[in-house]
Amino acid sequence: MFEREKSTASAWFRQLRDDIVAAFETLEDSHNIGPFSDATPGQFEIKETKRQSEDGSDAGGGLMSVMRGGRVFEKVGVNVSTVYGTLGARAQRAMAARKGIPGMKDDPRFWASGISLVAHMQNPHVPAVHMNTRMFWTPHAWWFGGGSDLNPCIEYDEDTSHFHATQKAHLDPHGTEHYPRLKDWADEYFYIPHRKRARGVGGIFMDDHCAGDWNTDFALTQDIGRAFLPSFVPLVEKRRVQAFGNSEKNTQLVHRGLYAEYNLVYDRGTKFGLETGHDPDAVLMSLPPLAKWV
Repeated sequence: MFEREKSTASAWFRQLRDDIVAAFETLEDSHNIGPFSDATPGQFEIKETKRQSEDGSDAGGGLMSVMRGGRVFEKVGVNVSTVYGTLGARAQRAMAARKGIPGMKDDPRFWASGISLVAHMQNPHVPAVHMNTRMFWTPHAWWFGGGSDLNPCIEYDEDTSHFHATQKAHLDPHGTEHYPRLKDWADEYFYIPHRKRARGVGGIFMDDHCAGDWNTDFALTQDIGRAFLPSFVPLVEKRRVQAFGNSEKNTQLVHRGLYAEYNLVYDRGTKFGLETGHDPDAVLMSLPPLAKWV
């Protein structure tokens, strides 16, 4: 049961990964004016990732694609994975408590597939961004999650408006109730309590999404993924040519500290990846190459 759905979802996450990698490589190749235009275009380094179960047996894996030191991207990672096995005791308790899934102790098998992306940019005027979509399955339940959020260190209202309007346009065909609900969810999820502020300017986010019809839920998840490139690429193209100095770069590095703090302290995906034995380099790909604290 659900083998067709698993295969369909996994293949689609891989296709989305391929589309994004191709679009980012095009941005690198086409950047021939403004800061960093004389640098060599960045290229993605591809590494296969593996997950091992507690007994050392194969438990899936994926591809980690990372570009460092490019013209446009200082560091960007686009990871895709499909992993499976049995959940450890801590993960079982977390699933049972948060999602109310019955039977985890009796049958703790799981399967998960998804794409995760984080981009940290050379030019401080270009916003950092995060996106992921995923599917999770156990013998007792299945659900989808994911979203996109924008993390500028120098905020432009028109950029924020474009990003949110594009998300809304992709969600509205599935029901106009989705965008405001997922926007509020993102505002809550990406809040940093110890800083008493948001990580960025928000976006959309959902977790534990299962309305009961797999095809309908998957279609919504696909459009969350499809919204990413048209919401982000125009902002890169507009801002990557802007001049900046030491002041703007310092602002960027301090803002990146927020990103590092959030991902290491609060992010559920980071905790789940490390607790279930996935490649730690892939899990921690989201961390910026450089950051500073005042």
